[in-house]
Amino acid sequence: MRKILIGTHNKGKFREIAYLISKKYKKISPVSLKIKSPKETGKSFIANSKLKVRYFSRYVDYPVISDDSGLCIKALKNKPGIYSARLAKKHGNFLKAMKYILKKLDGKKNRKATFVCCLSFKKNSGGKIISVIGEIKGNISNKILGEKGFGYDPIFIPEKKNITFGQMPKLKKIKMDHRYIAFQKLKKKIRTL
Repeated sequence: MRKILIGTHNKGKFREIAYLISKKYKKISPVSLKIKSPKETGKSFIANSKLKVRYFSRYVDYPVISDDSGLCIKALKNKPGIYSARLAKKHGNFLKAMKYILKKLDGKKNRKATFVCCLSFKKNSGGKIISVIGEIKGNISNKILGEKGFGYDPIFIPEKKNITFGQMPKLKKIKMDHRYIAFQKLKKKIRTL
């Protein structure tokens, strides 16, 4: 059975990416190989995604897929963006970070937001990196809604929907979110996934 390393320590991301990848692959987590996360020094989703795939592919001789994603909120000058996970860390967790965001948006009419995901793939340590971007537009809810999903899912309402990602059944969310959109683009370039 072919192996693929999913370069993330985030359990939610790992589950989503693992679900999208073909059953022909055995999905490996860096946690099981005791590989730590690299420092994210990139200034964009693409830069960080490439940095991660480069880093993780140094440890294995089979394909690696890495994700860098985040929530860009229009009224906050597209923040937290690439600093989405770091904002949660700074505030103690995602729940506190969501409360902070809702407070910042208090009284603001424009609640437009975009979830962005950049996926990078590397066949082996010498292979070239293929990167794609997936985006889904929506709005920030007025309060934290739903126990499902992970990260900022409970405050993001995708366009044409009236519930947050946090309220959606997991499979419904996995089959429409920014990660799914990016993965479909990647699949066109790498048929084997």
